[in-house]
Amino acid sequence: MARVPVAVRHILNILNPVRRAPYALARRYRTRRPHPAVELVHQPHPWARALGLVIVVVLGAWLGLLIVGNVRAPVGPMNTTMTLRPSLTGGTKINVSPLGALELNSHHAPVRLDVNVDQLDPVRAQALVDHPERLSGLQDEVSRDVQHGTLDLAVRSCVAVVAGATALGLAVYRRPRRALAAGGLALTLLAASGGTAYATWNPESVLEPKFSGLLSSAPSIVGNARSIVTEFDVYQKELARLVTNVTKLYDVTSTLPAYTPDPTTIRVLHVSDIHLNPASWKIIASLVKQYKVDVIVDSGDTMDHGSAAENGFLDPIQDLGAPYVWVRGNHDSLTTQHYLERMKNVHVLDNGRAQTVAGLRFAGIGDPQFTPDRSNKPGGDASEELAGARLASALRDQRTAGTPVDLAVAHEPSAAREVDGEVPMVLAGHLHHNEMEIMKYGTRLRLEGSTGGSGLRAVEHKYPAPIEASILYMDRDTHRLQAWDAIKLGGLGETTAEVSRHLAKENQPGATPSPTSTSTPSTPSP
Repeated sequence: MARVPVAVRHILNILNPVRRAPYALARRYRTRRPHPAVELVHQPHPWARALGLVIVVVLGAWLGLLIVGNVRAPVGPMNTTMTLRPSLTGGTKINVSPLGALELNSHHAPVRLDVNVDQLDPVRAQALVDHPERLSGLQDEVSRDVQHGTLDLAVRSCVAVVAGATALGLAVYRRPRRALAAGGLALTLLAASGGTAYATWNPESVLEPKFSGLLSSAPSIVGNARSIVTEFDVYQKELARLVTNVTKLYDVTSTLPAYTPDPTTIRVLHVSDIHLNPASWKIIASLVKQYKVDVIVDSGDTMDHGSAAENGFLDPIQDLGAPYVWVRGNHDSLTTQHYLERMKNVHVLDNGRAQTVAGLRFAGIGDPQFTPDRSNKPGGDASEELAGARLASALRDQRTAGTPVDLAVAHEPSAAREVDGEVPMVLAGHLHHNEMEIMKYGTRLRLEGSTGGSGLRAVEHKYPAPIEASILYMDRDTHRLQAWDAIKLGGLGETTAEVSRHLAKENQPGATPSPTSTSTPSTPSP
């Protein structure tokens, strides 16, 4: 074999690693574990991005309407607040606090018009009374006022919706372009809603209003809308009388004691002696809603005979919208009491047992007598006084234990009087009339009238018994009574309503606060 020249051998030695490099690399990577595949970041589906934008727009628009989307507008003799609210059914709701509300099926759109009647302007109302001829043009005046108010509301709502959606879009996406897109979409949705409302506007809806609360009796009071048209002269006279009465009402309320409950005030609704009147539950539910009641106290005689067959009458208590504190009356049996003890949202008090409800501490005792036949049992007064003494003893025990009671509850006034000096205030009923009294040793006694209008005995006397209840305003820090509203509604067949405001003496301007201890005798006036 011929010998390879040295120079050629040297060049081959240099090129040999280069020639073997692909095979070496292949062997090297075959021996290594494969790397996991690198995945790209998943991009959201366009439909998901669109849905997210719609949610941001709807939420931002709702917040905008909630914050600034309302206007105050005069409508005839009334001052109102108009508001647009998101809704699945549309329509118009007119709130007349504290009487209730009426709803009109005025349009079908995802927005609802809320009109709150704040107050009646005495000057404009008196002008109608002094010049009855102006009633003939009242309809046109009201129409013009509503038109101006809704136009102002539409402009303000557009600004509120666009600003709210844009601001929330900027906070969520942090991109001006997306924020502007959210604002534009909000304006488009509002315009579409307005167009839908205009296209489905039903002016005949005023002929078929839906009443709620105490206004539920309005159709029987006002009459059919078509009869108003055919008997307009009669309607004018009735309207003039109505405006006159309401004007007087506002003149009176303007001179009521100046007490405005703040949001922290505890509102207690005191009811008593319902006596199986089913209308009472609707009235109580309306008062709970209109006055934002925190707790209801029933001082007994909810039933009439106390039989098990009557127990179903109590079922609406669970849906009244506030906790229900109850003591047994002389028309309530132990069967009634056991039925209520098993019911949610009900706090039954007996034998001086104390419970804290809505920030207040209550203690009570059931009536020792059971007299659905209205008989007078021998020793009845003594048994009532003995029950009151047992309640007073329980109150002293609570105070000694460092858990003093704020409100005591009994049915009979004779039992309630036994706790004088042991508690700031005691609630009772039984006598079917309301009364406020400061007893000898400083305890305030509140007797409630019949919230059932005396039930089956409503027409035993010359005039139907009224329906009565009270709203007690309690200070959240001191748990003391600040003021109370006595509410009286006309009895069977009557349509009158009366609300009177009273201030506790220690809460009147210039008064000296009463001592916190109830064991010291004092004789302030109610």
